[in-house]
Amino acid sequence: MNPFIRTTLIGASLFLASLAHAQEASWSQPQQPFRIYGNSWYVGTRGLSAILVTSPQGHVLIDGTLEDNAAQIEANIRTLGFRLRDVRLILNSHAHSDHAGAIARLARDSGATVAASATGARELGLGGDDPDDPQYGMAPRYPAVAPVEVVADGAAVRVGPIAMVAHYTPGHTPGSTSWTWRSCEAGRCLALAYVDSLTALGRDGFRYGDEPARVAAFRHSFATVAGLPCDILITPHPEASGFMQKVAARDRGHSSAALVDPGACRAYAAAAEPRFEERLAKERQEARTTGK
Repeated sequence: MNPFIRTTLIGASLFLASLAHAQEASWSQPQQPFRIYGNSWYVGTRGLSAILVTSPQGHVLIDGTLEDNAAQIEANIRTLGFRLRDVRLILNSHAHSDHAGAIARLARDSGATVAASATGARELGLGGDDPDDPQYGMAPRYPAVAPVEVVADGAAVRVGPIAMVAHYTPGHTPGSTSWTWRSCEAGRCLALAYVDSLTALGRDGFRYGDEPARVAAFRHSFATVAGLPCDILITPHPEASGFMQKVAARDRGHSSAALVDPGACRAYAAAAEPRFEERLAKERQEARTTGK
């Protein structure tokens, strides 16, 4: 191999490794909690989202981030002036350790009910030990969550005036779920969408294309996300949607306009879909090459 090319490839590999390490470090990096819009608040870490939606009748928490971040999430809720015991419901995007790891403790400490999609409920109960997960064997395990109530696709689960609508978006995991709700501020109500990952990641040897039903479900998820009510887009990994940059722009301009983009969900789905199709094409090429 040309020494220049070899040096360049090594440098690129080291850069990607350091970038991944930096991203994972941000997963536990403390983040001052803040209002997103109306009664919706960010209570996660710098690199992992957790969203609190509040009402006088009780609150809803979406995602818990890593197991070791539970105390941070609880402290962030209290910093905003809310009581942990008023969290009545905990929802999940998908049952991986970086989004569900702390849910068991958060549910125990708050007394909240946990709810998820039908498949997501099963996955939470397995604590990351799910052979149907494309990342099975590489995704870390975490404390299992039980019991978990099931929310049907398209159904709303309520706490007081809060109505959280479940949208099944399988692909990243079979139980992946996106959530939408409305928050109001100064007489203006907006649709908020917490959209799960649309990234196709799998363990070595895993091929989405081996299961036509899984491929069809993932493709349907792109259409689902594109059609969501979505004035403000939030993702479990905030960098996936440039969320923190939008918040910073909002704060600099003292206006919510920087966060508002009714086309954000369509753009998010439109960017993810060709990446999935590219992965399928690579899987087909590898299958032809290896004969497997």
